[in-house]
Amino acid sequence: MSSTRNDAGIGEGELHLENDVIPVSDVDRSKQFYERLGWRFDDDVAPLDGLRIVQFTPPGSPCSITFGTGLTAAAPGSAQAVLVVSDIEATHKDLVSRGIDVVDVWHGPPFPVEARQPGPDPERTSYGSFCSFTDPDGNTWLVQEITTRLPGRV
Repeated sequence: MSSTRNDAGIGEGELHLENDVIPVSDVDRSKQFYERLGWRFDDDVAPLDGLRIVQFTPPGSPCSITFGTGLTAAAPGSAQAVLVVSDIEATHKDLVSRGIDVVDVWHGPPFPVEARQPGPDPERTSYGSFCSFTDPDGNTWLVQEITTRLPGRV
């Protein structure tokens, strides 16, 4: 890591995750899915033969996702990521209204599935309530409710 600050304002020791590549089998089908989610469409370019880059950003997120052709050797459906929300029930309702097949809200640990308890955490403890959905290829999006961050996190 460089100790020199750059124009982006990233200082020594800072690492900013700003994009995650997810593997998909059908770029146009995935593009329609992420549009239906209401994520901001950023780009769809094919600068070279065999290379297509599509980018979306979830609302309010500093991190985008990229998918396409010629980007990764990972198997479609092998990605897992976490989305953080302040109201799990409102987010679940929004996903359902968009026609997304989302797992009912649960609390307790996200894994193993057998440990999950139905409904949101009774005390609405931060980091305690979840739901999840998959994209058309089976890439998993775990949605976690966080209302108060642990110390040391901005």
